[in-house]
Amino acid sequence: MFEVKVLGGFESAHYLRGYRGKCENMHGHNYKIEAVVAAKKLNSIGLAVDFGDIKTALKEITEALDHKVLDELAPFKKINPSAENIAKHIYSELKKKVKLKGVRAARVSVWETERSCATYFE
Repeated sequence: MFEVKVLGGFESAHYLRGYRGKCENMHGHNYKIEAVVAAKKLNSIGLAVDFGDIKTALKEITEALDHKVLDELAPFKKINPSAENIAKHIYSELKKKVKLKGVRAARVSVWETERSCATYFE
């Protein structure tokens, strides 16, 4: 199995409904995203997938989140925009965009800080 990882990011604000503590108030993060896709085989020129294709897909997904209040966006109106739920959302969107034969979304990690991240995979 081969894995290809690309990094991306976005800046946004959020608050956690029902949470007791500092994060119940609106605050912001400079999110770092790690998106990983997997392939069992390489193509005829020795690539699992072009890095540029995955970077483009990730950028399209994160642009919809950039400089927004996440709680106000459709994916997070009913669920908290926690790092875990953001990772699952980005994974689901990436899965739709990765339509290359033999390549699948493997996992997405969302870093809220330099030392704290959440990862989603199926």
